[in-house]
Amino acid sequence: MPLLHVSRQSSFSPRLATVAAVVLLVLAGCGKSDAPAAGGAPGGARPAPEVGVVVAAPTDVGLVTELPGRLEASRVAQVRARAAGILLKREFREGSDVKAGQLLFRIDPAPLVAASQNAQATLARAEANAVQAKALADRYKPLVEANAVSKQEYATAVASQKTAEADVAAGRAAVQTARINLGYADVTSPIAGRIGRALVTEGALVGQGDATELAVVQQINPVYVNFTQSATEVLKLRRAVADGQYKRAGGGEAASIRVVLEDGSDYPLEGKLLFSDLTVDSTTGQITLRAEVPNPKGELLPGLYVRVKLEQAQATNAITLPQQAVTRTQQGDTVSVVSADGKISQRTVKISAAKDNQWVVLDGLKAGEQVMVDGFQKLQMMPPGTPVKAVPWKKTDPNAAAAPAAAASAPAAAAPAAGGQASAPAEKK
Repeated sequence: MPLLHVSRQSSFSPRLATVAAVVLLVLAGCGKSDAPAAGGAPGGARPAPEVGVVVAAPTDVGLVTELPGRLEASRVAQVRARAAGILLKREFREGSDVKAGQLLFRIDPAPLVAASQNAQATLARAEANAVQAKALADRYKPLVEANAVSKQEYATAVASQKTAEADVAAGRAAVQTARINLGYADVTSPIAGRIGRALVTEGALVGQGDATELAVVQQINPVYVNFTQSATEVLKLRRAVADGQYKRAGGGEAASIRVVLEDGSDYPLEGKLLFSDLTVDSTTGQITLRAEVPNPKGELLPGLYVRVKLEQAQATNAITLPQQAVTRTQQGDTVSVVSADGKISQRTVKISAAKDNQWVVLDGLKAGEQVMVDGFQKLQMMPPGTPVKAVPWKKTDPNAAAAPAAAASAPAAAAPAAGGQASAPAEKK
């Protein structure tokens, strides 16, 4: 039995040794390939996760308030018929631009011409009577001194002369009035602007008893935009300016505005604030404001509802941060600050307002500090206190990121077909 046991061990030992060597080589190869993957770096050290940061840079930031408003023409003139008569002709194209003094309508002038001629005839009669009365008074003057006529007769002659002169003056006024009325037969535009539709047609009787409205001319370059602001916000702004937190935009009351149209686009030309009302509406608690906006192309029309971006003040030494960098809660607003050695600390900040999808920070940050904007999800898988590597944050475009993802999906879809072609020769072999 001992001899048989020895012979079996000696016969199987080479095969066992070969198998053991192969297992050791496989284990050694797996250990070498898995070591970098598990450690992620030589020596097994895990690299610091990268987070996107922005550097705090204090500057003067304009505080913009967006308010609803309505456009209004800067000048509006109602064209009315000041002379009675039949409307003969319209001399303009509806919806066109007209000049001041341009002829718009013609009213039948025949009755007005007759009235003017009558007034001139009355004036001529008065002038003739005045000449006769003056001659009689001049004749009585030496006679009364010689007691050839009574003083009563002379006084009557002088009174008749003055009455005749008054009639001449009244006749001249009547002639002037007739000429003015005759001029009203040609209806002209009182201002330059854009005229709307005609409110009457040819053949209509106008100006009979009242001044009939014929058309409306509006001056729309520039245009006014009227809007309201809460009295509470106005008082808060004035207190902040008095405390030195803000300063007036442009150094005075004339703030700049931007008009946002109904489709959300910004009107390219900038306007200026003209005035703010001194009284507060008792029913709404709002203060009325008015701004002037250039409108050379006539794109802004009266009555249009718009949004007004009003910059009334500027925050001094303020810092702007992307909105995703600030965590807003009921307890306060906080940001994550990355130090030079990669440590992250929470900082409480004071937020004023939003501008262009960014928060305006008034207090809590210093110039040069790095504020974390991106990479919060990476830290959720890391233990607390893990140092990070700060890299400049770049705003990504969602549309640009979608294109590489779609391109990458094409090779992935074609992989099974390619694999099937490759496996066929292997199976055949």
